[in-house]
Amino acid sequence: MPKYPPVSALFTDFYELTMAAGYFANDLTGAATFSVSVRPSDRKRGYYVAAGLEDVLDILANFAFTPADLEFLRSTGSFSPAFLSFLADLRFTGDVVAMPEGTLFFPGEPFLEITAPIIEAQLLETVVLNTVGFQTMIATKAARCVHAAQGHPLVDFSLRRTQARDAGMKAARSTWLAGFMGTSNVLAGKTLGIPITGTMAHSFVTAFDSEREAFMAYARLFPDATVLLIDTYDLIRGAENAVQVARYLQENGHRLIGVRLDSGDMITGSHQVREVLDRAGFAEVKIYASSGFDEYKIAELLRAGALIDAFGVGTKVGVSADAPFLDIVYKLARYGDRDVKKFSPGKISLAGRKQVFRNLNAAGRPVADIIGTRREAFADAVALLEPVMRAGHVLGPSPTLADIRIRCGQNIAELDVEFKSLQHPADFPIRISDRLSTLQRDQSSSNPE
Repeated sequence: MPKYPPVSALFTDFYELTMAAGYFANDLTGAATFSVSVRPSDRKRGYYVAAGLEDVLDILANFAFTPADLEFLRSTGSFSPAFLSFLADLRFTGDVVAMPEGTLFFPGEPFLEITAPIIEAQLLETVVLNTVGFQTMIATKAARCVHAAQGHPLVDFSLRRTQARDAGMKAARSTWLAGFMGTSNVLAGKTLGIPITGTMAHSFVTAFDSEREAFMAYARLFPDATVLLIDTYDLIRGAENAVQVARYLQENGHRLIGVRLDSGDMITGSHQVREVLDRAGFAEVKIYASSGFDEYKIAELLRAGALIDAFGVGTKVGVSADAPFLDIVYKLARYGDRDVKKFSPGKISLAGRKQVFRNLNAAGRPVADIIGTRREAFADAVALLEPVMRAGHVLGPSPTLADIRIRCGQNIAELDVEFKSLQHPADFPIRISDRLSTLQRDQSSSNPE
């Protein structure tokens, strides 16, 4: 049972259909392998977090053209009755190998390969790139924030600023698997089991006659989950009012969880608020902060000594503001019995069905990757691409989101710090195996005229 409504087979670019029609008209029915990777052109990221595979498998398992889809295609006048009849019975019957979600990979490495009759594989290009591209982009941005936060909890506040509803759901899932502690997205809580959290907005405070009245109203309603937004009027006065609420809760067997800062000088402000709380005997009350956070701002504030216990991270992560797209590609690597590649300058692809092998040192930390052929094996390396679908059937249950989250956390922790730098990450060592290199040279020498 899919978590979301089925994705229409028409969720594709028109040229995927015209190519498919061309294959059909010329009786091209052989097996094709397409590789998915991120081109090594974005120096803002030293690594990526694989995400979105569960959705891809769900889409492939349910791929079909409905009668309404076919009627629309017929109305365009672009396709023959024979081709439309072929599409009516089309299902995905191929194989998929992929890196498990939460796995770190590096620019230029294939992290998913699809092998299927060429029409099936071609028609899936757009939806596959759309699905894994966005989620990988957001999971990577979120993982960078987790690294920058140095153990301080992060919560996804991005829903109101993501590009439409589906993006909001995927952002909640992607940030959670990358190590965030929760989300403000209530539907993601229901659908995905992610812890939901939230406090109040300035509108709640200003709706009451006074700030203290607003705080007391909230505390009476949520005595075991009160976090107060204290910067609506004056930050210090807000902290003092929070102390009054903390005393009220304490007298009634509860405690104030925290206060939130959403504007101003977070460094000076957090110190001032901490002093007010500590002086009143409430050192356990946490200071939360929101407002335009991403990995850069989090790192800057912590480096400057801000006394912030946790961060609400929204817009800049939900849209990956500093790198709002991935140069992600889906390239034909083999058709029939021929390994094939693209030779375009700056966009050369790797021919052949591939595997990525990760070398680990004695401590289990990754030290280098090898991109090799599918049939190779290296005694001192772990193969990262795993079979996840065969003959159109998903192989076993998908890992839980909790398991994916654990994998991602382990991958991030094991990666040496120079490869996780926010500004100028070192290039992770990657080489092409001798066998795959030979295959590429063979392709170059036999480039068709």
